[in-house]
Amino acid sequence: MSKTVNGVVIDDTFAEAFGMSGTGIIITADTLKWARIAATVATGFGTSVIGCGAECGIDKELSPDETPDGRPGVRILIFGFSPDSLVPQIRNRIGQCVLTSPGSACYAGFKADKTIGLGKGPRLFGDGYQTAKKLGGTRYWRVPVMDGEFVVEEETGLTTDAVGGGNMLILGTDRTGLLETAEAAVDAIAKVDDVITPFPGGIVRSGSKVGAKYAGMFASTNDAFCPTLRGTVKKTELAPDTLAVLEIVIDGLTSKAVADAMRAGLKAVTDTGAKRGVTRITAGNYGGKLGQHHYHLKDLI
Repeated sequence: MSKTVNGVVIDDTFAEAFGMSGTGIIITADTLKWARIAATVATGFGTSVIGCGAECGIDKELSPDETPDGRPGVRILIFGFSPDSLVPQIRNRIGQCVLTSPGSACYAGFKADKTIGLGKGPRLFGDGYQTAKKLGGTRYWRVPVMDGEFVVEEETGLTTDAVGGGNMLILGTDRTGLLETAEAAVDAIAKVDDVITPFPGGIVRSGSKVGAKYAGMFASTNDAFCPTLRGTVKKTELAPDTLAVLEIVIDGLTSKAVADAMRAGLKAVTDTGAKRGVTRITAGNYGGKLGQHHYHLKDLI
């Protein structure tokens, strides 16, 4: 049974999420500006494993006393279906986007018993001039580049207990107010460690359903939530006055982190309430048949 908080209806439903593999990587540079540039480029084209190969995003900024080399840094998270699927993603994103960025260095951003290669691929750019140094049991590679050296740790931690696809759908009667409310929710989620919201600005307007009428398409538009199809589809989820729906998707290194992030996002939406045109919050699921993780909205309010 649904309940109402500050004029916003909360559906009695759950977000269905999937088990994934994930890792964290710290990128540092001479300034926070350049650390963020490298991190932003490295996490680009990382919204969905369906089409991008990995889901990526910036977790948080790090002060110099929080990084291995005492410089400003940014921690990124990368998620994939399996450890094997992450290997080329890490190699290419670090090699093409971090090694190339002025003053950058790259270190393990997640500690775990399982590990995955971080510098093993990019080190080969050194063309035989790269050197290895072991400090305190950790191996680092020094790759000569035109502004000095690119330092990269050999491995970073890996978890196969990560979660991808925690979500909430926010419905409203005012597109501007709805977007501002979704932005506030993303800002609240950003304060939770070990999670990312991989879509542009943390928000996705093109919610999808499984399957499609066209061959080769694994997913297609979630027609039940498209306002322009309200009078066309067999079943719509939208009230007559709903003008737009925005979705927030959350990936996390742990299930608890995803639950905490959803809780923070839901609170931000309900704190805003109906005054910004928000009418309802629901979530995407597949009847509980596909994803191993279920996050019930009523338990997170």
